[in-house]
Amino acid sequence: MLNFNLQQLGSALRAKKISSIELTQLYLDRIAAFNPALNAYITTSAETSLAQARSADAMLADGIAQTLTGIPIAQKDIFCAKGWRTTCGSKMLENFVAPYDAHVIAQFNSAGAVNLGKTNMDEFAMGSSNETSYFGAVKNPWDATRVPGGSSGGSACAVAARLCAAATGTDTGGSIRQPAALCGISGIKPTYGTVSRYGMIAFASSLDQAGPMARSAEDLALLLNVMTGFDERDSTSLQRDKEDYARDLSKPLSGLRIGLPKEFFAEGLSSDVCKAVETAIAEYKKLGASVVEISLPNSKLSVPVYYVLAPAEASSNLSRFDGVRYGYRAPDYTDLADMYEKSRAQGFGAEVKRRIMIGTYVLSHGYYDAYYLQAQKIRRLIAQDFTDAFKQCDIIMGPTSPSTAFKLGEKGDDPVQMYLSDIYTIAVNLAGLPGMSIPCGFGALNNGNPGMPVGLQIIGNYFDEARMLNVAHQYQLATDWHDRVPQGL
Repeated sequence: MLNFNLQQLGSALRAKKISSIELTQLYLDRIAAFNPALNAYITTSAETSLAQARSADAMLADGIAQTLTGIPIAQKDIFCAKGWRTTCGSKMLENFVAPYDAHVIAQFNSAGAVNLGKTNMDEFAMGSSNETSYFGAVKNPWDATRVPGGSSGGSACAVAARLCAAATGTDTGGSIRQPAALCGISGIKPTYGTVSRYGMIAFASSLDQAGPMARSAEDLALLLNVMTGFDERDSTSLQRDKEDYARDLSKPLSGLRIGLPKEFFAEGLSSDVCKAVETAIAEYKKLGASVVEISLPNSKLSVPVYYVLAPAEASSNLSRFDGVRYGYRAPDYTDLADMYEKSRAQGFGAEVKRRIMIGTYVLSHGYYDAYYLQAQKIRRLIAQDFTDAFKQCDIIMGPTSPSTAFKLGEKGDDPVQMYLSDIYTIAVNLAGLPGMSIPCGFGALNNGNPGMPVGLQIIGNYFDEARMLNVAHQYQLATDWHDRVPQGL
């Protein structure tokens, strides 16, 4: 059962080969056995999860089950879920219990899915390694001395270690795709606005986007079918007709034009990652695709642009955490101003403070035009580069991350090196495009041990998720990288 895809699990549930209660208990037992070492989950509640499973079994018995009814899903701890502790990986929200459901959570509840628990993450989604979490670092299930990527590292780890059937994540600058690559799973960030941000604790509102993480592209399509949809409570939610993201999975790839950005294969890319990606491209040629070299000339500016715009939005969004209505409040203070200062100083971690300070600086009088406004202009140029590129190709491919998973603590003292982990993913968020990562091999051997997973990034034009999933699925029919499981799990 643990290696079944979502379709197979759904079929087993509907055929009464297993109940949702039994399946949920199977995952809860695995969480109890492996989570102490991996730290993928912050919060679980067996009582709540099993109650949902009982309701799902009733739906199955009544013949009103949907595709995901009864299937246990892990939720990133950035989504408010009624009655669940929702921490966003921060001391600031350590004891916050959400009074309502995020739109994403409500969609899964309506589908009859089971919430297995809330997964660990970088504090307020700020990080590329899942080491900034107040609740401790998540370990990569392929090698516990290495990072799983971030900020959705807990979700990626849980999927890879089979501690859930699938999981949700959020992607502000690569936080679904990069951990998916480092943990050897599949993950997709859909077009900005296709999944509601209501109830998703905000980091950078113009960049944040929720998406699914799972073993395969086929699973991602089924999850997207549930997660997407217009929500009037989110002003950035796009009013579009519902679509079936699995509709094109079986289409052949003959005639597909793949664009390879020369900037993605330049200095800074590890040779083992490059080799795995090139091998994947060769496989696509066998499947009938053709390759064209393209250029994204402004992509080299995506990291500096991102680290002006994202902190600016964060400094505004995180101002609500002041110790007054909810969240951490310093135990000792003299007046209101002192309470604000101490609560925020004690409640936020170092990386969050760094980004708040940068954001406040670039928005301040005298610096707004020099930094924030210029960054917005370059953001438009980056988006235009993609528009021009898609006139030459149907899909853009390249590495998801410049290297495989690095050692825990290796980049903790060098924020710039940490930021460069997202060098190939950030431009997609700045443009609002859909992007995904799928496993395409392993890196170089490490002292005789198997190498770490490598991810292939697939970038599509706006609202082209169905084509991207088709491209990924056809590759996964021809390869088995997405079926590989970490040893000992």
